[in-house]
This record gives sequence, structure tokens and C-alpha cells, in this order.
Amino acid sequence: MEPLGEVTDSGNLDPVGLGFMCGLEIHQQLATGKLHSRMPSELFDYSIDEVPDDWARSNRRLRASEGEAGKIDVAARFEQRRNRSFVYVQPPNAGLIELDEAPPLEHDDDAVNVVLTMAAMMEAKPVPALQAMRKTVVDGSNTSGFQRTTLIATDGNVTTPTGDVGVDVICLEEDSARKLDTQSSLSGDTVVYTLDRLGMPLVEVATAPEVQTPEHAKETALALGTLLRDTRRVRRGLGSIRQDLNVSIACGDRVEIKGCQDLDWIPRIISLEMARQLHMYRLANELRDEANLPPLPPNRDDDEIPVENRVAAAAASRLLLEVHDLSDLFADCESDMVQHSLGDGSVMQAVALPGFSGKLGTKETDSDNSQLPRLGRELASAAKLAGVAGIFHSDELPAYGITNAEVGAVRDSLSLNDSDAFALCIAPSWQSELALESVIQRARRAYHRIPQEVRNVVIRKGQPEDGTTTAMRPLPGGARMYPETDIPVLDISLEHWDSIRNNLPLTTEQRRERLQSLDLSQNQMEAILGSEMDDALITGVEGGPCGCPPLPAKALASAILDNTRAEIAEGTGRDESNVPWPILTLAVHAREEDIITREGLVPLARKLWLEGPSFTDTVFKKRLEWFAQQAEEDGFTPADTGAVEEAVDEAIAESMDMIKERGMGAMGPLMGVVMQKLGGSADGKTVSHASGGMKPVGAPKQGSGSDASGDGSSGKPFATLPKAQLAARKALAAHRPSSLSRATISLTSFWNLNHLSGTSSP
Repeated sequence: MEPLGEVTDSGNLDPVGLGFMCGLEIHQQLATGKLHSRMPSELFDYSIDEVPDDWARSNRRLRASEGEAGKIDVAARFEQRRNRSFVYVQPPNAGLIELDEAPPLEHDDDAVNVVLTMAAMMEAKPVPALQAMRKTVVDGSNTSGFQRTTLIATDGNVTTPTGDVGVDVICLEEDSARKLDTQSSLSGDTVVYTLDRLGMPLVEVATAPEVQTPEHAKETALALGTLLRDTRRVRRGLGSIRQDLNVSIACGDRVEIKGCQDLDWIPRIISLEMARQLHMYRLANELRDEANLPPLPPNRDDDEIPVENRVAAAAASRLLLEVHDLSDLFADCESDMVQHSLGDGSVMQAVALPGFSGKLGTKETDSDNSQLPRLGRELASAAKLAGVAGIFHSDELPAYGITNAEVGAVRDSLSLNDSDAFALCIAPSWQSELALESVIQRARRAYHRIPQEVRNVVIRKGQPEDGTTTAMRPLPGGARMYPETDIPVLDISLEHWDSIRNNLPLTTEQRRERLQSLDLSQNQMEAILGSEMDDALITGVEGGPCGCPPLPAKALASAILDNTRAEIAEGTGRDESNVPWPILTLAVHAREEDIITREGLVPLARKLWLEGPSFTDTVFKKRLEWFAQQAEEDGFTPADTGAVEEAVDEAIAESMDMIKERGMGAMGPLMGVVMQKLGGSADGKTVSHASGGMKPVGAPKQGSGSDASGDGSSGKPFATLPKAQLAARKALAAHRPSSLSRATISLTSFWNLNHLSGTSSP
């Protein structure tokens, strides 16, 4: 049965009807040392222009070699033909192993245990002996020409809301070098890499092709990402995790899509790939019909090798690899790009595409502004693999400064009729020939199913441009893998595996349940989980660091989420991760016990960290005494309640005229007066207690009436005051004046303001 569905409406294609198959490959950086080197796993976020001059550089060319089966991998062979050379920048964390000047070391134990933990969480089966393998990679991203990969476990499982998805393999592998720049010349490209990332450990998780729909793929990626983060041993941030998609429909074939960084884009990327494969299947049958060739079956399982060989022979006889130099025809071309390229030594070359007129297509978009699939774009992608910027083809000409007259001259030179098309490429001769050879090969492939290949999501400004993809390289075959003889086999004992299984980390849900018993808002709880600070919070709330008594959850959560540790580390030359958690909990405790002001928390905590007594040698009481002493010396001792009450009374008395005149508008100036009187020593909590016992001016006497709470002058805390006073506190908080940022002076003040000015409650 012929596949149904509109290519122009990719979001509504029926996965089941089209024989949709999909699996995911997740690559996640581990927060451990390098896999086969003992250099620091540190990243230097430099651009090509920021690389220090004293960092060494080395030059290499790479070539493909035969694997153990005596074959050269198809992807490696193509990369070698691109005529590229490579420059490697050597940062401080790259040594002889990263340069491939020394043999690799054995597996990093920490990295192995982290991946074994992940395998246990997926209920996978570990392999008893870990054998590192070499995987041929000659795009320059590995100095050795191969990537080291070790199979850790198989036959796992991940749970999603739509259904379980099997996990075929879990591997531990080296990350590649990071590309800094590409410099083009007539003789070939020079690609610059930095080696800081090379050798960092990655976990690779490959699922079975059991993803049911494009949306289910997003669910699966989210579930896997969450599971990996639950170990608390993976790196966070941009580029630390990569999702690759393996997608096919029955009338197409398997395509690996890289560059799916944003989970929200995954359904759209998959839907567009389904539409592309459907379009190319229909185009193949259109070409076959015009050439009187047997139709392509709707299911690839029904393909017959003799038939496909016959079609391949017919396509090769129609589409000859004859490259024509037409530079003279374009000597006076109006295109600035053409003139500039010809002037720099490039040539304009062409190939004929008999029978392809109108088949290449022009740019059109769907309702989501994604480009619709077209063969011309596929031919351009094939050409770009040779390193050229692109091609011109007849379906889109005249355009780009190329005139009708020049199009006609090309047709005459190639002896084309109206049903024929052509492609042009302007580049150095060797590169243009390779590009046009790729164009012819891809055009011949148009008579068959889409090629198995690796594609890349088109990215613009760090995000997918529209969800479409472009060809990256042929899909690698089995010839690229062979054993790594320099690394000893690592045996995994049953005792080792049992120890891993018996000490699994908490899941996100278990951590969320643990936090639900605390006095936290939903936003606070999710933010704490997102920042992976829940263990520190629980420890502080339960008491424990340096003998510190239990802390209120909200107070400690606020200090954690307000990046207080970062503020403590500021100006020290150290990272916030180096600030001991006991420092923070001690400082918060001193603040909660009114030993220091809120403003003193950061500077005193920093002082304790850098100059204070040892945690191990000093009891908790002595640490608090140290805080009290330093607070007094540095001016961070809170004002007592009596001083606050006096300052409030004085400020109201002195400002009575302004209060009557401005009403609510007197709040800001009144607070400034109080702050001035207190010299910045008043803490919000102290002011709150002091204000709570004051008798508001003009309030009804006890027993003579009632306010909104029934106790307007009872001296009870302001939780029982009228709504006007409670609302006033919120209004005051917006002012955020240093030491009175949370001061409940606003309650009393606003009560007075409202009463004296005759305004109603907000």
C-alpha cells in the first residue's frame, strides 16, 4: 500500500501508517577526570581570537586506514578526500596522550563507576570484561584518527509516560576536540581544534527503535536526561548533553540526525525528516516512471537486489560524471561573488542532469515556516560535504546575478533539452570536481531510497533554524571498529556490580518527596531541585554541619537560591563551589539568632572562610562567639528592640505634617528617616519584633472597638493586624532599602499613615 500523507503538513503525518521507527542516542559528559589520561578535565571557553599566544600548536593530516576486516570505512574514506589539514591548540590540561604522542592509560575508575551506576538505574546487564575499542574518525576531532569507546552494559530500560523504551547499549567513550575555526584556501581547508575537551568521558546511551511518535521521542530524551542527572555526576550547561535521533519510515531508510540540543525541537525535527523521506520516495518513483523502470516498493523490506542493480545501472548511464569548465562563459557575470571567486583562482564548473528539469525544486515553506523538502537542497548538501559553500542549479536560475543569457549559454554548451537540468559549482578545481562528483552520486541515488547517512540540524544563532537538516557524512559501517590494544581489559566482578546496585542515588521523585515535608513554596522546591542543592538543604534543616542546630527551611533555601555562596566567593579568586556548606549554614544560623545583621552575613561568612577558626578544632558555641565578636568589630551587630521602637516613634513624631499631607506617599521618606536614626544597624527581624509590640497611633483602645483582626492594639505580632498594615509590608518590600529591606516598620508606619490621613485600606 502506497504511503499516505501530505509532505506540506508534516505535523499531521501518521507514524503508524508510515511504518515509523525511531531510537535515540544520548551523549552526556561526566563530571569526572579524563577517561584515559590523568590531566584535569577542565574546559577553557576561549574563541580562536582569545587563545593565549603561549599555548603550543601542532599540525596534522589524517588518513583512513583499514580495520581488522581489511576494509576502509566509507565515512572515513570520504573525509580523507576532503583534503583538509588540522591544527591542534594545546591548553594546560592537554598532554602527550591528548597529542597522541604517548599511549593511553587504563580506564578512569570514577568514570567507570558512574556509568555502571547509570546502567543499574536502567536495569541493564553489565558486560563482565570492559574492552576499549577504536572507532575510526578522520574529521580531525581526534588527534589519533579514532575515538575510544568501551561497551559497559546492554539490555536496559527507561520508563516514559507513553511507554517503556528499551536500551540496547550503554557505552563509555572519549569526547572529541572542540572546533575553533576553519580557514579556507585554494589548496584545501585548515581546521583549528582545541584539545581541552578531548578525552573527557562521555556516557553514550542508545535506545532500541521503540519510540512510538515524535512526541514520544521528546519524552524519552527527557526521561533519559533526568535519569543521568539523578546520579549528580554529570556536567551541566550548554553542550554537556547531546541527543542524536535515528529516524526512518518504511518507504525511506535509517538516518542519524545530530545537533538536537533543544528537547522542544525534537518532535518537529522528526516530523520534518518523515516528510523528507516521503517526498524523496515519491520523487524516486516519478523518476523511475519516466525512465520506464520498475517502481520502488513502499516498504524497503521488499526491495530486490537485482531490480535495484538494474535501476542503478540505468541511473549511471543517464547521469554521467562529466565535469565541464565553463569559466569563460561567466567572465562578465554580474554576480559579485562569481567575479570575486574567479579572480581568486576558482573555476566555474558544471554537470548535466538529464531528465531532472523541474525535479530539483525551489525554496518553499510550510505553515510553520520550515523549508519543504526538495532535491536541489539535497544536491547542495552533498556538494557542501566537499567543503564548498554550495551550488547553483537550473531550477532556481536566473538568480544570484546569473542572467537568462548565461543560463542559455550553459544549456547550449552542455547540449541540454527542456527536460534536462544542470548544476554549477565555483571553487578551486580539485574541490569543485569533488563537489560535483558528490552531486552526480546523490542525483543517481534519487532513483532509489534516501541514502543512509548522518545529518545535522541546521543551526542559526545557536538554535535550529527551522527544524530541517542537511547531510553531514555517510552513515558509518562496521569497518570502523577494532580493539584498542594499548588499554588493558577491565574485569567487573559480581561483588563490584552488587555494590553499585546497592548504593543507587535517589531519583528526582524521591528527592521531591523528601522536600515536600519542608516549609517551602513549590517554586522554591523546584528551584532547589534544579540547582541540585537539596542535599545541602536537608543537611542544614536537619542540623549537622559543624554541630549547627537545625535551621528553618525557608531561611536556608533563600540563602542557597540567592547565590549567597557566590557572593561569599566574590573577590577571593576562588570558585563558589569551594565555599564549604558549613560556612553558609553557620552564617544563616547567626543571622536567624540575631547575632549578625542580614548585611553582615556575606562579609562575615567570607571572613570566617578566609581567616576564621578551624571547623574541626572549634566547637559550635565558639564559632557563634566568633561571629558575635566580628559583628561588633565590623558594625554588623543588630540594634536592640528598644532602639528600633524609639527610632520609629521619633520618626513618626517628626514627620507628622508630611504624613498627613502625603498619606501612603510618605512611606519612602519615613523609612529613610528611621534608617538614618539607626545608622544601618537595624535588622528586619529585630524591627519586626519591635514594631509588633507598639501601639499604633490613633488605634482603638482594647475593648472599645475592634479592627480588622479584632486586636488592633493588643501588642500581638502583626500577623493579626488589619489588612492595610499587612498590605503595607508588601509595599515596603518593593523599596528594598539596605538594612530595612524586610522591616515590619512598614506595618506600624502604614497603620499610622492610613489612620492620620483618612485613607482606606489598599
